[in-house]
Amino acid sequence: MTDRRFRVVVTDFIADELAPEKEILGDIADVVALNAFSEEDLRGSIEDADAIMLYHNLSIRQETIARLTRCKLIVRCGVGFDNVDYRFARERGIDVGNVPDYGTEEVADSAIGMMLTLTRGIHYLNATLQNKPGEWTYLPVAPLHRLRGRTFGVLGLGRIGTAAALRAKALGMDVLFYDPYRPDGTDKSFGLRRVDSLEDLLRQSFVLSLHTPLTPETKQIIDAAAIAKMAPGSYLVNTSRGAVADPHAVLDAVLSGHLAGAGLDVLPTEPPSEDDRLLRAWRDPQSPAYSRLILNPHSAFYCEEGLREMRTKGSQACRKALLNLPLTNRIN
Repeated sequence: MTDRRFRVVVTDFIADELAPEKEILGDIADVVALNAFSEEDLRGSIEDADAIMLYHNLSIRQETIARLTRCKLIVRCGVGFDNVDYRFARERGIDVGNVPDYGTEEVADSAIGMMLTLTRGIHYLNATLQNKPGEWTYLPVAPLHRLRGRTFGVLGLGRIGTAAALRAKALGMDVLFYDPYRPDGTDKSFGLRRVDSLEDLLRQSFVLSLHTPLTPETKQIIDAAAIAKMAPGSYLVNTSRGAVADPHAVLDAVLSGHLAGAGLDVLPTEPPSEDDRLLRAWRDPQSPAYSRLILNPHSAFYCEEGLREMRTKGSQACRKALLNLPLTNRIN
């Protein structure tokens, strides 16, 4: 133990009384929430932090990390860690960790929920009735076909991708995945089909669900060229990271009818600009995107239990770092 009280900074997203954080850290640290929305907002308030809890509303890059004078840990309270320069942090002797397991069920449920809402015509018919109350019939979505036996493709078979795959399998779907980093035999362990290329995944998927982290390799891995390889009338769901898919390429494919629908929980810029053509088409009752595109505000992770788990595990990581205890889920 040390006689000096530590200082833990919650950079963004959390702006309440910090009860979970103080419950875990209050005996050794003062915990403050900045509720910042940009990296520049951190200037003058973060430099003396002993530990930092980072969410997803902003990034921490080299310039900010270079100003940290006594930071032991930056913990990304979430799965993805593309919004922190963890390599430069390592050069500065700062550990970077994440919370990879807090929202597995919720994100997988959201991906399956979007898939069902699209493929069963639920979103389309709801939008149609709002626009044309007299259309009290199933015919606007005809022909609609049985989901059992259709192919559910998973890009990235990590924790969440696996959970989504097993849910789709329980619905009777033919589940296949592409993930070059999974060991041989993963397909046999879970009773899934493996494909050896992204092109095979795109070509075979009736529903393509994205579950890969954002890395230089996966940035806009789903672009216009990739979507063109998908079968006409297929669907795309993204609950991973916004920049994994080009949202404007997705929009164009929905408008052209090549994609029968798409569900996007995440976007490269959140929230998008009000003049973004994605938003304009999505809000226009005369546009196909109005009834065939679902947009959510990066909310697939959310439930009360998951949110508290994320905050608790992030706080526990900070406590370990401050007390020089072994860390788990260190990414650098």
